[in-house]
Amino acid sequence: MPGPLRERTLLMVWDVDREILSIGSFALRWYSLLFASGIILGYFVIARMFRAENKPVELLDSLLFHVVAGTVIGARLGHCLLYEPAEYLSDPIRILKIWEGGLASHGGFTGVILAVILFCRKYPDVSFFWLTDRLSIPAMMCAGFIRIGNLFNSEIIGRATDVPWAVIFKKVDMIPRHPSQIYEAIGYFSISLVQWIAYRFFRHKLKEGSLFGLVLIQGFGFRLFIERFKENQVAFEDQLTLNMGQLLSIPFILIGFAFLFGVQEKIGFLKAGLSRKNSSATGTSSP
Repeated sequence: MPGPLRERTLLMVWDVDREILSIGSFALRWYSLLFASGIILGYFVIARMFRAENKPVELLDSLLFHVVAGTVIGARLGHCLLYEPAEYLSDPIRILKIWEGGLASHGGFTGVILAVILFCRKYPDVSFFWLTDRLSIPAMMCAGFIRIGNLFNSEIIGRATDVPWAVIFKKVDMIPRHPSQIYEAIGYFSISLVQWIAYRFFRHKLKEGSLFGLVLIQGFGFRLFIERFKENQVAFEDQLTLNMGQLLSIPFILIGFAFLFGVQEKIGFLKAGLSRKNSSATGTSSP
């Protein structure tokens, strides 16, 4: 446990207001602004890829709708059904009250995948693995923005620690803790950069779906590791060897390795998600 506060003269105290401004009953929060910023920047990143690779940019509005809906619905259901099922199933109408808080990143990621499947069924000229290879870059970038939003909300806090860079989240308690939101934000931004480098220089040499597999391994592998510095979200996790965030990450990591090694080219229903023109290439021109 950390030592007395009087011995930690350089300790940072985090007490930032969650709201940027409020007008009557309307309040603009940092979390909402950062969430929206991640989505908007991601939109411009994927738009640049579509233009560079001669894909129809008029599909982007539909893609944006699918991704945002998948993120919000998946993240909300993930939290309600995986972390607090008894509470929400006893009063299902509370599931709709997103403004009360409660979103799960694993559910959000699953929601995006399902949304992309629906999008590709609607627009079959865009292959699932071609699209997820490219979406992996803005997805990790957006995840970084969301964790910064969690920082402003003083949530997803770290475990108590005596490291020199520990932070007191005054709205929670007066215990020095790991700034786990910052750890995760840095990790996700770094993964986004790695994905961009892999896309920019190696996508012509990789099987379609490999970049998607790589982001699953990196993103959820990092999540598996970083959970050791975070407080558990709900009480029942204290009885588990691995918490819920770690347990849910393992299947994604295994799926990532399967895609990295090309299982999508060997299984019938997965092959349907590959580009019909060339299942071993991920693009036609360089941005």
